[in-house]
Amino acid sequence: MTRDQAWALVCEWITNPNLRKHLLAAEAAMRAYARRFGEDEDIWGTVGLVHDLDYERCPSQEAGHPLVGVEELRRRGVPEAWCRAVLAHADYSGVPRQSNMEKALYGVDELVGFIIAVALVKPGRSLAVVDVASVKKKMKDKAFARGVNREDVLRGADDLGVPLDEHIDLVIQALRGSASQLGL
Repeated sequence: MTRDQAWALVCEWITNPNLRKHLLAAEAAMRAYARRFGEDEDIWGTVGLVHDLDYERCPSQEAGHPLVGVEELRRRGVPEAWCRAVLAHADYSGVPRQSNMEKALYGVDELVGFIIAVALVKPGRSLAVVDVASVKKKMKDKAFARGVNREDVLRGADDLGVPLDEHIDLVIQALRGSASQLGL
């Protein structure tokens, strides 16, 4: 599956512009981690782009997320390694995170949303003014972006073997590179 095919699939399955932005953000962060680990950016980015393919239709474990999306990916012939990464980003799937790609997807999923939330409350609603300190400060505020599981963010960095500050900074820099696509 090419990136263009993946984007067409996303547009077929997802109408919510914020969910599409989340997937674009995950794609950017996954590309950054692929560079860090010397892996294929197109593969990792595409996995980030499709990881929540079914979330609009199936927004919970009970509704079938991410199993429904993985069924569609398999139907379209994507490699099993991609499917494993998508499954492994959900703790409840029972698929343990083993590869760096699986760990990176888990590590960036919650964090990209949190960083975007931080940007949205900054003057100018811009990623340009978001830094590691502001993200960590907001992480301590349990009322801010309540839906983001802080433990997942911490576990993601730990599983990757990347210090938290470095993890946050890498994702901020990746998102800045996609700021226009994200409207930030």
